[in-house]
Amino acid sequence: MNAPLPPTALPLVEPRPVPPAMLGALREHFGERCSTALAVREQHGRDESPFPVTPPEVVVFCESTDDVAAAVTLAAEHAVPVIAFGTGSSLEGHLMAVQGGVSVDVARMTQIVRLNAEDLTVTVQAGVTREQLNREIKDQGLFFPIDPGANASLGGMAATRASGTNAVRYGTMRENVLGLTVVTASGEVIRTGTRARKSSAGYDLTRLFVGSEGTLGVITEVTLKLYPLPEAVSAAICHFPSIDAAVQATMQTIQMGVPIARCELLDVNAVRAVNAQSKLGLRESPMLLMEFHGSAAGVKEQAETVQALASELGGEDFEWASTPEERTRLWTARHKAYFAGMQMSPGCRTVTTDTCVPISRLAEILNASVADADACGLPYYIVGHVGDGNFHLAYLVKEGDAAQRAVAEDLSAQMVQRAIALEGTCSGEHGIGLHKMGFLVDEAGAGAVAMMRSIKLALDPKNIMNPGKIFTL
Repeated sequence: MNAPLPPTALPLVEPRPVPPAMLGALREHFGERCSTALAVREQHGRDESPFPVTPPEVVVFCESTDDVAAAVTLAAEHAVPVIAFGTGSSLEGHLMAVQGGVSVDVARMTQIVRLNAEDLTVTVQAGVTREQLNREIKDQGLFFPIDPGANASLGGMAATRASGTNAVRYGTMRENVLGLTVVTASGEVIRTGTRARKSSAGYDLTRLFVGSEGTLGVITEVTLKLYPLPEAVSAAICHFPSIDAAVQATMQTIQMGVPIARCELLDVNAVRAVNAQSKLGLRESPMLLMEFHGSAAGVKEQAETVQALASELGGEDFEWASTPEERTRLWTARHKAYFAGMQMSPGCRTVTTDTCVPISRLAEILNASVADADACGLPYYIVGHVGDGNFHLAYLVKEGDAAQRAVAEDLSAQMVQRAIALEGTCSGEHGIGLHKMGFLVDEAGAGAVAMMRSIKLALDPKNIMNPGKIFTL
């Protein structure tokens, strides 16, 4: 079993500096949108991971695909690293400029390029966030369901193959991206896929770039599937005597084929944290937060089925939230669980990991992980998109406490090892980044990772696209 990269360390690779000629050309093209200010660079050298800030040498703020192509072309000429930046919400060190270089910020690329409501598709620039998209298409009776919690950019969500709370019914970004516009490592602009729902024409380049974490190119536009807003939506919460009971209820719900849209687990620590932050007054015990989409009759039938299953497993206090205001209040609290959890131990940092296993093995890994977490002595909390076998465990460690950090990393590694042994994955949705490079070899095998390296070198022979992530060359 390969060890993950310790979050207090970064790869020891000689940085590739931005030469004066390249910096001058960037300033000429971007003007005030090119910055070498330390505060700006530090902002672009951090994400939500526990790694130390590693700033790029220069940041450029792009407003179009042509801007991105100009920056990458210059970087290719001088063999300088390029790190794409959206909202900075990634969790595994994706944004660390470990070899220096230029950060290409696409947050200003916020145009809805083309909405085809009759085809249920939309093309957006990479900086459009999921919340912005849903605001702009709501009056068409449509929505985009992929919801990773953070108000992430859609380009970043495609690059990390994000999923989230709705994945159990609607899938992940992999299933919902139809096509991309990508600036390649040479600065060339290519387009993958079409607006058609299926194709058997050539290699599936769209899926190659989805999940590539910026190591093959910079995504500048994304064409997505949309869905009609459901006729009826109802949310419910149910409390359980144990995490095991909550997971058993989830497993039976999925195995019966109930088309539940969302099924989120919060352990007692997470419930306590969101109560403190959002003043919800929830009973402090393991809880499932569920949502049902469909016709009024269908939603009622789904909910009654799940309520009966939950009752047989000790589920109590089944409460409904049928108005938009009530649902928003509950889901806002769930999405803020990460920051609410951090407030359990002020001044702490989190070591957060996620895994995903076949639904039949979910109870096994969760029970073992809870036992380890209870024995470690560190504060922790668990949230999970348990309807598709995915959960997150966050350990809270004191800033600068190397001993606590080591304990958290060991526990995180044990959890990932269990997931791989149960035929699951080292990351259900966070990605590999810096933190999980060793685990990728354990999961995929040396031969598969060697093939990934071959693809990387074929498309990026100078290794300038987010170098040092996913695997080393």
